[in-house]
Amino acid sequence: MNILQMSETLFYLIEQQANSEKAINYLRQQVDLLQGGTGPSGLHIPVFYRVFTALPRFVGKQPIEVPADLTFALEQLRPGFTVSGWTLDRLARVWWLLQLPADDESLYVKTITELFKAGELNELVALYSALPILAYPDAWRFQATEGIRNNIADVQSAIMLHNPYPADHFDEAAWNQLILKAFFTDKDVTQIIGLNERKNARLAHTLADYAAERRAAGRSLPPHIELLTD
Repeated sequence: MNILQMSETLFYLIEQQANSEKAINYLRQQVDLLQGGTGPSGLHIPVFYRVFTALPRFVGKQPIEVPADLTFALEQLRPGFTVSGWTLDRLARVWWLLQLPADDESLYVKTITELFKAGELNELVALYSALPILAYPDAWRFQATEGIRNNIADVQSAIMLHNPYPADHFDEAAWNQLILKAFFTDKDVTQIIGLNERKNARLAHTLADYAAERRAAGRSLPPHIELLTD
């Protein structure tokens, strides 16, 4: 995936939102500040952290409108990636993550990992939403599996639903855990990218046992479980 093209497309989408002039001016100013550091990286890392946290106050939290042509453009840049249903602060935060240069892998991974460690709910949602378009995708497997274990519904949804990262980068055990957790937490599994492509015998066996236990207890089966047990 071309990160520069993705960044430009997301910024263009921000520009298309109603009354976005203030947000656009703020974002441009902060990019200039980020790139004005004096350290070896040439970046002002404290600015990166500060802006990521402060963005909602400057761009707002209104739902975004996504024209069909931009939906198509995003799909072409990163198959499976969508921003449908997002708010403007979530979009701006994901765009901001792409402003961190990826030429120094150690600095890049360390900087974003710190955001995962310190993030509050909406920050984590943005971080997990961004996984499919961050550089060094193999570096985020730990954070992604932690997202599955998280008991906050919005965080779980950000990594489980409409997110191509797990299907592309999880091993079978982690993938199966995601599917099981989705059923246990009443997620709409039809929104999981790769659901059919990553069907496997071990998962089918586990889900068949789970379905049998529910039947024995007189409980209904989760919707769509038959898609993975046939």
